[in-house]
Amino acid sequence: MALRMVCTSALRAGTDLAVRNVRTFRKSALACRWAAPLGPMPNEDVQSENLDSLEKYRSYTRYLKKAEEEKNTSVWWKTYRKYVEDRDPEHGAERVNIGLPRYRASRTAEVRERRRIVKDNKNNVDLEQATRLRTFKIPLDQVQDGWEKTTGPFQIRRLADHYGVFKDLFPKAYFLPQVLLGISYGQEHSNRVYYGNRLTPTEASVAPHVSFEAEEGSLWTLLLTCPDEHLIDNEAEYVHWLVGNIPGGQVQLGQELCDYLAPFPAKGTGFQRYVYVLFKQEGLVDFQEDARQSPCHSLADRTFKTVDFYRKHQNTLTPAGLGFFQSQWDESVTKTFHNTLDMKEPVFEFERPPVYHPPQVKFPHRQPLRYLDRYREGKEHTYGIY
Repeated sequence: MALRMVCTSALRAGTDLAVRNVRTFRKSALACRWAAPLGPMPNEDVQSENLDSLEKYRSYTRYLKKAEEEKNTSVWWKTYRKYVEDRDPEHGAERVNIGLPRYRASRTAEVRERRRIVKDNKNNVDLEQATRLRTFKIPLDQVQDGWEKTTGPFQIRRLADHYGVFKDLFPKAYFLPQVLLGISYGQEHSNRVYYGNRLTPTEASVAPHVSFEAEEGSLWTLLLTCPDEHLIDNEAEYVHWLVGNIPGGQVQLGQELCDYLAPFPAKGTGFQRYVYVLFKQEGLVDFQEDARQSPCHSLADRTFKTVDFYRKHQNTLTPAGLGFFQSQWDESVTKTFHNTLDMKEPVFEFERPPVYHPPQVKFPHRQPLRYLDRYREGKEHTYGIY
């Protein structure tokens, strides 16, 4: 009898509770229904019961045109683009191309040349035999040359955007690297610089061998800088190498404005970017104000900003080539700080906070058997050892 009374009371309480929840939900729904929208809702005029009466686009072009009109129409609600623009006003802003103009051959000539090559390959008996016997070898040099002349500069630009090179060196600007750089470290030129590959500071301790195709009588400027290495100013850089008035691609004959300094990424800062930028000069440039003493062992004198350097000489310099690699700390960085820069080596470490333990209780209810392990070495009292 007592059990029956308890169950009856519980059912009544549950019924009353459900009724209260329904009333609360009904009031909330009515409150939401009373709040009118600030403007017309999207697709408000569309009748979902009669979708066949809607006008058909009949072509993708009409659909695209209508979508562009709706995209440019101002609305009262806040779109994702508006949120991003309010947070970052420069997001999606159009950048300026500061590089060399690109001259593309006629499309008709390219198609005609491609058809000629395909026709010659079909008529080549030796090529057909080598392909059938699986002894054909692809000439990688020709593939490399074709890549450099067609899609190479565009893919290099995408890689530079991916690594944030243009954003940090040339804010609101970019360029198409049409002159490809051949940069290699080591006596046998085994350690090449590509577009984001990794090299250790030991491998890049000596000035590299740089080569590029240049017209006879042309002048160039080569820059090596690091946008991530500065120890004081996050917006500044350290110049590692600067050579100006390079005649016809012979870097060793250029005017060395700042001697080469090996990469020195501080310990604990992870990978840092080291960027080579090649500028084409309109003529002989006076770099007297940009020259440093040789050897330059002062980080204050090596403080540098690529955008300021370019703005200063933008009438005579045009960026044309690009190459960059990543590097992180190794044992040679300590020697560079102590022997070359004559300073203490900065070390960045993460100090972990001490592990928090709640106050120990004498009777730990519903705790595992290892509960006392967290208090054995601490200053908290332990109530017995098990």
